[in-house]
Amino acid sequence: MTLKIHIDDSAPSYEQVRARISEQARSGALPVGYRLPTVRGLAESLGLAVNTVAKAYRALESDGVIETRGRHGTFVAAAGPAAVREASSAAQAYVERVKRLGLDEDAALAAVRDALRAVYGDG
Repeated sequence: MTLKIHIDDSAPSYEQVRARISEQARSGALPVGYRLPTVRGLAESLGLAVNTVAKAYRALESDGVIETRGRHGTFVAAAGPAAVREASSAAQAYVERVKRLGLDEDAALAAVRDALRAVYGDG
C-alpha cells in the first residue's frame, strides 16, 4: 500500500492533495495507522510548494482524516466514534510493540485472540 497522488490542472493543488488522501483513507487503500510522508517529502515528490502540502494536511487534520503525533509523524486516523478511535490507537501501539519484541503476525494475532477469550469467553 502506497499513497498515490496525481496532480493536474482540474483544481487547486492543495485541494487535490486533500481529496486524494481523504479518498484513499476512507476507502481503506490507506489503512488506519498508515504513516504519511512528511510535508516536505510529499511536496518534493509532487513538485509542490511545502505550504501547499501543509495546507492540505491541516485541512485533513481538521476533518479528522489524519492525525499528527509530534515527532513521530502524521498518520491516517481512525474514523468513527471516540471509542473506535481509541481502540485503533491502542491497536497501533500494540503492533509497534510486538514488532519491537520481534513477534511475527501469527504470534501477535494469537496473543490478541487469547486476550479476547480471557475477557469475552469462547462465545
